[in-house]
Amino acid sequence: MQPPPLTVTRMPEHLISDDRRVITRPFVPGGEDRVLKIIDRVLALSEAEVAALLKRVLKNFVPRHKNIETVFEDHFREVAGEYLGHPDRTPRPRRLLIGAYFTMEYAIEAAALFNPSIVPHPDQSGVPAGELRFILSLRATGEGHVSSVAFRTGLITSDHKITFDPVSRFVEAAKKVRDRDYHKHTFFLKLIEMGAYNDFTGDVLDRLDEEFVYSELVRTIQATGRESSFDQELVQTTGDKIRWLARSNYHLSFPEDCDVSEVVIYPVTENESRGIEDARFVRFIDDDGSVMYYGTYTAYNGFHILPQLLETPDFHSFKINTLNGQFAQNKGAALFPRRIDGWYMMISRVDGENLYIMPSSNLRFWNDAQPLQTPKYPWEFVQIGNCGSPLETDAGWLMLTHGVGPMREYCIGASLLDLEDPTRVIAQTKEPLLAPNEREREGYVPNVVYSCGALIHNDVLIMPYAMSDSATSIATISVPELLEHMLRYEGV
Repeated sequence: MQPPPLTVTRMPEHLISDDRRVITRPFVPGGEDRVLKIIDRVLALSEAEVAALLKRVLKNFVPRHKNIETVFEDHFREVAGEYLGHPDRTPRPRRLLIGAYFTMEYAIEAAALFNPSIVPHPDQSGVPAGELRFILSLRATGEGHVSSVAFRTGLITSDHKITFDPVSRFVEAAKKVRDRDYHKHTFFLKLIEMGAYNDFTGDVLDRLDEEFVYSELVRTIQATGRESSFDQELVQTTGDKIRWLARSNYHLSFPEDCDVSEVVIYPVTENESRGIEDARFVRFIDDDGSVMYYGTYTAYNGFHILPQLLETPDFHSFKINTLNGQFAQNKGAALFPRRIDGWYMMISRVDGENLYIMPSSNLRFWNDAQPLQTPKYPWEFVQIGNCGSPLETDAGWLMLTHGVGPMREYCIGASLLDLEDPTRVIAQTKEPLLAPNEREREGYVPNVVYSCGALIHNDVLIMPYAMSDSATSIATISVPELLEHMLRYEGV
């Protein structure tokens, strides 16, 4: 029996990239010799020349950034301060001007704005009954195809009209906070997994408390290296690996008064140097009723990918940790929104082709996985993956999937997993819910529709999706209609 077509409503509006949205970044042209020459040239200027140059720079860039003088001061200290014997003795105007020479703008979304994920906003105060305030995360891509995570906010009305809030002209890129607490046991397990645990590593950890901060770790590595008889090459290579692990786990903090649309998570570690890709956010409710927002994403350094976990209670403060374990690999990990029988659960494409389900008692360690779905229908013969965290319904876990078919066309489908035993697939769409149409198939990567997360509001699936890795839109589907369709016509 041929099933009737599902009603999928596409929103006519698109979210497109805006090259006016810029952040500041350190700019270091060349090595130490070039840095010293630039500093010397600025130091040779007269006070009047410094004042005139700084006035012109501030006139041009104060309207584009909230705290540009603070940025110049920070970049002076980060880049130039180490080359001056007494940096604080340099007059402030000259410090700011030197800092300006070591600063550049970066347009975070100049190339594309795509691969969205949507969650309820943590602040629903003042929202009328039946409506929902939301946060939409997006992959913003700029020069060099470096990706960041950007955000938009908006409102879903009771009759499912979707509006976006005005986007701030400003963008905030937070500074990484290294002096966070590290837990010795977790650190120990990850070092073993990395193949970096040896006698020197053991001595370093023995000297540390159960919780420690980055500066204590660095001092302990140095002291252990000086005071022990270990081969210095071993000390250097192992110390580099330990510091690398620590730098991969960090905090970000944004001012509480900044709008969520001003927040951008830009790569700050070696692992992320070529981009933070495809964040899948979920509003997670723990067994004690506490709420935390988690985002799983792929860190890319140009050669290797690394699954990472981001957590935030408010989208202003963020903790970033590596995902560890035998099956913390490849792309597309998505966390279930609650524990099941006490277990954290994750959907992932461990082998790059098939979907796996992974249970764990530790949110950061994933050492168990079992196959869930393999490519079955022509539109997914190349590979199958998830389109974000599964959504809980009375009929089961509704999991949006993506499949890759002929001509590398990406389509979006759905599967239904048993509510109590999500390793069991109840139903799967034989045909895609969404395939790229003529309006959506042209872009940076043609013939792609893709999502990193949807939500259900008032029995309607709100599914943001990317169009050919260029822009973003939203589609809606009646959840009762979709479930009835899947259970009646599309059992597995």
